[in-house]
Amino acid sequence: MAWLAAGSASAAPPPRPVDPHAPTDLPAGATAPDQPTLRDWFGVLAMAVGLFMAIMDVQIVTSSLTQIQGGLSASADEIAWVQTAYLIADVVMVPLSGMLSRILSTRNLFCIAALGFTSASVLCATATNLEQMIIYRAMQGFCGGAITPSVFPVVYTRFRGPNLTRLMVMISVILNLSSTLGPTIGGYLTDTLSWHWLFLVNIIPGVAVSIVVYLCIDIDRPDFSLLRNFDALGLMLMASSLGCLEYALEEGPRWDWLSDDTIRLAMLVSAVGGALFFWRVLTYRQPIVDLRAFLNRNFSLGSFYTFMVGTGMYSTTYLIPLFLAQVRGFSALQIGETVFIAGIAQMAMSPFTTQIARRMDLRLMLATGLALFAFAMYLTATLTNQTSFWELFIPQAVRGIALMLCYLPANMIALGTVPTDKMKNASGLYGLTRDLGGAISLATVGTIMNWRLDYHWNRLIEDINPARPVVQQFLDHTTNRLSLLIPGDPNHAAREMLANLVQREALVLTYNDLLLLIGGFFVIGVMMMPLVRRARSLVT
Repeated sequence: MAWLAAGSASAAPPPRPVDPHAPTDLPAGATAPDQPTLRDWFGVLAMAVGLFMAIMDVQIVTSSLTQIQGGLSASADEIAWVQTAYLIADVVMVPLSGMLSRILSTRNLFCIAALGFTSASVLCATATNLEQMIIYRAMQGFCGGAITPSVFPVVYTRFRGPNLTRLMVMISVILNLSSTLGPTIGGYLTDTLSWHWLFLVNIIPGVAVSIVVYLCIDIDRPDFSLLRNFDALGLMLMASSLGCLEYALEEGPRWDWLSDDTIRLAMLVSAVGGALFFWRVLTYRQPIVDLRAFLNRNFSLGSFYTFMVGTGMYSTTYLIPLFLAQVRGFSALQIGETVFIAGIAQMAMSPFTTQIARRMDLRLMLATGLALFAFAMYLTATLTNQTSFWELFIPQAVRGIALMLCYLPANMIALGTVPTDKMKNASGLYGLTRDLGGAISLATVGTIMNWRLDYHWNRLIEDINPARPVVQQFLDHTTNRLSLLIPGDPNHAAREMLANLVQREALVLTYNDLLLLIGGFFVIGVMMMPLVRRARSLVT
């Protein structure tokens, strides 16, 4: 692919003098681009805003599902589809974005996706029933899934050296903060205005981003000849396989997995569709997704590590707020203030990440980040029913620093050696591994949580015997106290209070188990680091 100047496409700038000190380790097939212009910076920063919107909208509804449920007259089980519909469409679109960007061009795909995302957001705000909301959220997720992978080809095409590092640090902050801030911003908008503003807030930035990107980004041209051999069958197989897999992962924990007929059918369709999809992409002359990118060892391992980062990011963003709500009884604002410590640590660490990446082997940087994340999980897995903001302060800060040290080297290990003509396809696959990491981790966490909660409940209840003096003393004291406060049977209320205390302690033990399990997963990642080849530095 020819590198395109940021200015007029018809007037090429004069050749630049060769700098003997310029970095020469570029991706295969790449030539050193000119220095990015102010136009390039405006364009890529606008794309970063779109990236923030697309990722934040995955989580922005989580703290407001009760209000949306009331507004749409939906049941507690049905309202989960407000999030599930977005995730299914997003997962289907992410790998497809590589082919679409080649057909439409990166600029056109991003602008169409951003405008579609904005339009779908308006429709979500006008939804009057659950069926409409599911359709509109799926449209929003489909467009959002095209936004994220479109950013990386532009970044790796127009930026090199320290500029590339600064952008990757900024993107890593956006990826982490958007998932962390989503529930907090969503809760604030719902409390102060209404749940409709969860979607209406996207209108102005969505339109502005589309205009700026269209005017400033121009790295390739559309190739509509690819439509002649477009693999519609491969698209249907991929959509059915990934869509059913995402559905099973999202709904499996709530319906006890294979004991539910719908989950069994979804997993069967996903497995059969996946097998046929792999056969199709390996035999068709113009596959919808080129899986040969995984033959590049560093791309495969880098994708595995971004899968791991997605696992850690999504699972902890889910577990820690849930613990604070269920066990500590924190309000939405208190939960937001607590988890935001990780975001503050990421922003404070971002200037140093650039310098670390320039001076340290990317493998060592990534291993340090993985080890720190495991250590953060070890520190966090000391939760009690009295754990406060300050007791979580250091573990949250260490987790934020660890994520900053993980994302940048994982991205550069995976995409830094990919040929430029393969970047669009590889970027979609890379983004898919992160999203699947989040989906699989949340499903696994939900399943293990139910299992460990039952285990700890049964173990604790063995010692809650009224024949034990300490238990009988608690019941007598509570019964006497409640008889003065509430009508009815105080003995029954005392037993119910004791059961709630056992449930609370079982929850605390369960959360600690899950946090240690996540930390162990990251330890395995550190042990696999010798498999990664030394990554060529793009940041010196």
